[in-house]
Amino acid sequence: MELPSIVPPPFGTPWPEAPADVAGMHWMWLEEAAHFATENETPWPYDLRLHLESGFFEPPPDNRILGPIRPRGPANGLVLRRGFKIASWGDTDQADFTFSAAKSYLSMLAGIAVMDGLIADLDEPVRRTVDDGGFDSEQNRAVTWRHLLQNTSEWEGELFGKSDLIDRNRNLGLEGKGRKGDPRPLQAPGQHWEYNDVRVNRLSLALLRRFRRPLPEIFRERIMDPIGASNDWSWHGYSTSSVEIDGRVIESVSGGTHWGGGMLIHAEDQARIGLLMLRKGEWNGKRILPESWIAESIRPCALNPVYGLLWWLNTNNARYASGPANSFFASGAGGNLTWIAPEQDIVAVLRWCDPTAIDTFIRLIMQAVVE
Repeated sequence: MELPSIVPPPFGTPWPEAPADVAGMHWMWLEEAAHFATENETPWPYDLRLHLESGFFEPPPDNRILGPIRPRGPANGLVLRRGFKIASWGDTDQADFTFSAAKSYLSMLAGIAVMDGLIADLDEPVRRTVDDGGFDSEQNRAVTWRHLLQNTSEWEGELFGKSDLIDRNRNLGLEGKGRKGDPRPLQAPGQHWEYNDVRVNRLSLALLRRFRRPLPEIFRERIMDPIGASNDWSWHGYSTSSVEIDGRVIESVSGGTHWGGGMLIHAEDQARIGLLMLRKGEWNGKRILPESWIAESIRPCALNPVYGLLWWLNTNNARYASGPANSFFASGAGGNLTWIAPEQDIVAVLRWCDPTAIDTFIRLIMQAVVE
């Protein structure tokens, strides 16, 4: 008899577990995967402030920390199949910063904005509904919501004390090893793909302008509370990122922890978010996100087929050779990953795993799949 899919109870009640064989998995490979993830912790130091100030992402003065930061904990994670917990390691209730995994959460908020009619068309220029001067220049006038969500906006400017120049010519394959920030001629919006934290933060501010309420409030009410998440997570911006809206001073949150701030969350809550995406936006019979939005989020970008709307894809097995081609990821620096494999009904969360070891971890999980 096949194991039925379940919706886990709210946080605070033990997550239902299933033996490997009942879940259609081979226990030996599952145990090997958990052991492997534990033994292959990220080489990053525990003192994240020291790491950021060391110039890992960029040299001074561009590396100045603007948001909160705190030391990370040890490696941890868990694997779900059909909603059941079938493996875990370390302290999965350990709340840590997630770096760029937060970008995928901004994408989910954009889906809520579309659902609520605050964004009528992803291909509409942002300036039509966001009038704060950030999209007035000749370079930025044509920037659409889709451009911002796909990292193809070529938005130019300074935001909260950080210039988009900092992340120009950024090569993620050389992160922490090579130069970036070299000037290059900007192309028209939609004509060049580039991973750029300043531009993602510009998206976050644009979403704040549309919701007119703090994004963490929206995220809690519309996503985290309905899926039974804990109260242990928090989302932060910078000391420089507060804006006034309707007479209220609101902090605009960041899409990463590049300069501090971002999402502070633990593996259990990340697993719930992954399960929501796996279930195409539905939770316990309730529609949280439109199914059409989930499909749009994981549609390959023409300029970068392994990227959707702030979600990483595995198109043609190009990102992780051992993973299914239709799997997708929320990914953050330092080895923070939520891996979603729809056909296998698997969600796995890795915290602080050495990025060079992730493909092997995925291979071990895939080897464990029996049915």
